[in-house]
Amino acid sequence: MENPTMPLHDVGYRPWQGVRTGPASTVAVIATTGIRLAWTSRWLRRAVFFAWSPALLFAGSFFAFEQAADEGRLGALRNTARSGGDLDGVGILGSILAETLGKPGQGSVEQAGGTGPGHGGANAVDQTRRTVWSRLLLAFMRVPQAVLLAVVIGLVAPSLISRDLRAKAWLIYFTRPVGKLEYILGKMLILGLLVATITMLPALALWLMGVGVSPSIWVAVTTWDLPVRIIVASLALAVPMVLMSLAYSSVTAESRIASFAWFATWAACWIAHTTLSTADLMRADDSSGVAVAAGVDFSDFDSRMDEFLEQGPRRGGRPPGRNLRQFRWLSKAAGLDTTIDRWAWLSPYHSLGVIQSWIFGIETRWQAVFPPLLSLTLVSVVSAVVLWWRVDAPARA
Repeated sequence: MENPTMPLHDVGYRPWQGVRTGPASTVAVIATTGIRLAWTSRWLRRAVFFAWSPALLFAGSFFAFEQAADEGRLGALRNTARSGGDLDGVGILGSILAETLGKPGQGSVEQAGGTGPGHGGANAVDQTRRTVWSRLLLAFMRVPQAVLLAVVIGLVAPSLISRDLRAKAWLIYFTRPVGKLEYILGKMLILGLLVATITMLPALALWLMGVGVSPSIWVAVTTWDLPVRIIVASLALAVPMVLMSLAYSSVTAESRIASFAWFATWAACWIAHTTLSTADLMRADDSSGVAVAAGVDFSDFDSRMDEFLEQGPRRGGRPPGRNLRQFRWLSKAAGLDTTIDRWAWLSPYHSLGVIQSWIFGIETRWQAVFPPLLSLTLVSVVSAVVLWWRVDAPARA
């Protein structure tokens, strides 16, 4: 009698015989899972919803400018700027518009005073529109959106990797065909989608709204580069912020520590920048006071008096740009304050603002751009190295 054969079952890993979907699907799965988990937070949903509200304020400025351009009132806006008035009652953003039109280099505004046939001011209007739109979009991305983005990333990023370290999820990730690069790209894509939702999409919506309220659809052709600049500025904003936040998340299993490190970095760098900038302003005021005490130069008195007699006294006796000097931070964000911020490289917020101003073509001085660019590059490189080294450190232990 023959012995019956007993089947043996292989309970170990067996090779996959099907078709693999590739690393892109792995990145997409990690990103969609992370977005779904992050979206369960009510604070995140409120922050994202609130991030679109500043666009309504800036939309009023786009509409006011296009109405003025359509009615041929750009020359009147220049006079409003010189008298220190606001534009059509839209507050400080109206002052940004008027101040832009009244700055040197906008002398063609007089030609744009009429936009109808026979005035020949179409090119002047297009040039002025590009300048005004660029400054409004820059102020929108620098002031409300950058601050809100820092808050949103501080809510989401600290737990992206620290939660996996605490739950030992790396045992599941790296025993499957998931590499470090795919894992990191998936986590970066989560934050990249948030950056697009908070900064890029609202700015593109403002541009589309400006095209919609403009007199001609050909405005989209004359301002075609602004959407490209918006996308590039959003990428410049995303890369250092995403890498630094993920690096903090990868060095600890406690998301609270990573969150504290993120907000502490922004606060400490902001305070350092403000302190040093204030010291420079006080030193400059002291120097100007000494110069006045030593004597006043009256060599150009005649030319100034001729200019005064030609233009007449300012309405209300208010100097130009009064509101902008009261809100210096907003005038700096719009690129109206042309002084070089030599301490911008100390603060991520101010460094990103200078780089975005460079991308929009408003800041062209290399001595102002290079220090922040070098600072952000070093932050990105160091953060990427720390992230690459720490993300699979438990698996190597």
